[in-house]
Amino acid sequence: MIEMKPITIDGDVTVLGVEVKLPKTTLIAITTDVGYIMCGALDVGLLNDRLSSRNIIAGRAVGVKTLDELLAAPLESVTHTARDMGITEGMTGEQALRKMIH
Repeated sequence: MIEMKPITIDGDVTVLGVEVKLPKTTLIAITTDVGYIMCGALDVGLLNDRLSSRNIIAGRAVGVKTLDELLAAPLESVTHTARDMGITEGMTGEQALRKMIH
């Protein structure tokens, strides 16, 4: 089952939360027009190394099971391109999304 949910950031910007329920796990992501944050299934190393030419803006939080947890959790890793725009490890998912929408 796939569930999509609009999430309001800063009172007036809507981003899209996505939950993909799979056997024994749920993939969780929140996307903006330029980048996204995701649960621990995201392979930041792959994005930084093998897909570096795509300049993907993304961050990974581990141990999250809901969209609300993803917003509140500190990012464990981020892509090089995300770092270039001021998104860093330890920043919450919501803080990272704010940088992606401004």
